[in-house]
Amino acid sequence: MRRMSWVLAMILCVTVVFAGCGKKDAASVVKGLTDVADTLQSKEGSYKGTGKMTLYTGEKPQEYDIEVWYQNPSYYRISLTNAQKDVTQIVLRNDDGVFVLTPSLKKSFRFKSDWPENQGQVYLYQSLVQGILSDKTRQFAEDKDAYVFDVAANYHSSSLVRQKIWLSKDNYAPKQVQVSDAEAHVMVEVKFSDFKFDAKFEKDSFDMNRNMASAGDPTLGMVTEVDENGNPISADDSQGAENAAAPTVLGDFGTIEPVYMPEGVEQKDVHKIEDSANHTVLLRYDGTYQYTIMESRSPDLAVSSLASGDVVDLGFTAGLYTEDEQKTLTWMNDEGIEFRITSSNLPFDEMKKIAVSLQEQTGK
Repeated sequence: MRRMSWVLAMILCVTVVFAGCGKKDAASVVKGLTDVADTLQSKEGSYKGTGKMTLYTGEKPQEYDIEVWYQNPSYYRISLTNAQKDVTQIVLRNDDGVFVLTPSLKKSFRFKSDWPENQGQVYLYQSLVQGILSDKTRQFAEDKDAYVFDVAANYHSSSLVRQKIWLSKDNYAPKQVQVSDAEAHVMVEVKFSDFKFDAKFEKDSFDMNRNMASAGDPTLGMVTEVDENGNPISADDSQGAENAAAPTVLGDFGTIEPVYMPEGVEQKDVHKIEDSANHTVLLRYDGTYQYTIMESRSPDLAVSSLASGDVVDLGFTAGLYTEDEQKTLTWMNDEGIEFRITSSNLPFDEMKKIAVSLQEQTGK
């Protein structure tokens, strides 16, 4: 009996030891994440991911197919395809700057920014890891084949409060992300269908012209160079401008009115500038906040060049946010329409809600 009891005790101890070896706690997972993050900063650091992003910030969910590329030291390519419209926009960073491209229209924004170093992005692995590492009150759990962290959201919006991040137990690759508001409502969700570290890219994978041709059209869009103040340089001074092809001609888009207005705000007037080459429309609002929305679409310019500011994630695309004498949020939608919200007192979160509601509307 004693011998039998001793054997059973040994078996139990060995079972406990081996069970413990296969289970990780939050500290060991965080250590592994730190090692992965360090590897991404190495000379060969890279990754490629694909998946689907759903935005719940408007009247109805908006779905986007996403593709995310990263190559050390600071090359990024994020492709966002509107599932409803089948139109793709590309957010690109290379040695020449930050671009938002609409290849099908040969339209481009060019920003002067160090994005995304100063801005978290829900679809970027570095942002997710940083969110986990920086939250000392992080919550940790396991879910089948994933480690799950519940941490504070670190995005450019006070309405996004928490984020839940699922990481693969095999290699810490992201599987799913849910970002919630203060009432625990999921506002943004990303589900990765594939994610690979040590991805291999061609030499021109992050080249602007290569990506402008990605819609299958061999005609390349042209880039307008800007001086140190953000002012366009004339075409005669731009290297290679004489070889650039003419962009697609786009017409009148009507008037696009946002569904969302902040509480206590009413539309003051709508003014369509007659005979405007850019089909410019001005919408003014008054009340709790005063702001103006300018809408335009150039029929003949391939590139809009903007001054320095913060590149911000609007979900469906990237925009430029500046705070000088006036607050301004500028972006271009997937139909080549440029929007600009200007105000002295409208908070950024309200600007973003207006932008989302404009994205859901068509011209009238």
